[in-house]
Amino acid sequence: MRILFIGDIVGSPGRQMLQQHLPALKEKICPDLTIVNGENAAHGKGITKKIYYQLLGCGADYITMGNHTFSKSELKMFIQEADRLIRPVNLAPVELGEGVRIARVNGKRIGMVNLCGEVFMDNVVRSPFECMSEILNRTLADLWFVDFHGETTGEKETFAQVFADRCVMIVGTHTHVQTADEQLMRGCAYISDAGMCGAFDSILGRDKREVIERTLYQIKTRYTVAEGPAMLCGVWAEIDEITGRATRIERIQIRP
Repeated sequence: MRILFIGDIVGSPGRQMLQQHLPALKEKICPDLTIVNGENAAHGKGITKKIYYQLLGCGADYITMGNHTFSKSELKMFIQEADRLIRPVNLAPVELGEGVRIARVNGKRIGMVNLCGEVFMDNVVRSPFECMSEILNRTLADLWFVDFHGETTGEKETFAQVFADRCVMIVGTHTHVQTADEQLMRGCAYISDAGMCGAFDSILGRDKREVIERTLYQIKTRYTVAEGPAMLCGVWAEIDEITGRATRIERIQIRP
């Protein structure tokens, strides 16, 4: 079994890269399950109904989110019908949507979880460690995948060390910078950050001049998505269906 994960999609450039490259990636890798992170898909923050269906149309099976999940108020109007959306379990408001989904793949129940880290994060109302322990104890699945949306590699690595024995794939998101620490951690495919799909000549997918002006001169700015040639980042893992453990993990990075 193969699971393909595509990192944070940032605005129109990221969506265009997904539309352009995901079909070829799926043809090459032959994943049984494809998951993308869409928390920055709509103008850099959040997701809309139109973009939700656009990402599914590109070939995503499920869409994870992050700290910008509810940046577009429109989501609250359609989140109950968005049965392929996975929002962070521990992000307020916790009563909207689902943070855990179960997919049947090759006769196996694949549990998919989206969690936010606590370090440097707003609106996180519960420890991701407590949430994950509770999920594992009350939800039945054969294999577990986690998108851990967090700022620091230390918190992500700690989470992976705690839950590697019970998960088959733990992928970090949020920083938009792909890390080179992909590894098989006791049979769990792990990477601290999968990276982003967004404009290459940018600061984390955002217009670099805007970020510089805000940093140097404290000028109030909007979140303007950078334009121009983009990159696509992600990771895929191979799972032994007999042992239920990962046997391979590879990074993906497509540059302009």
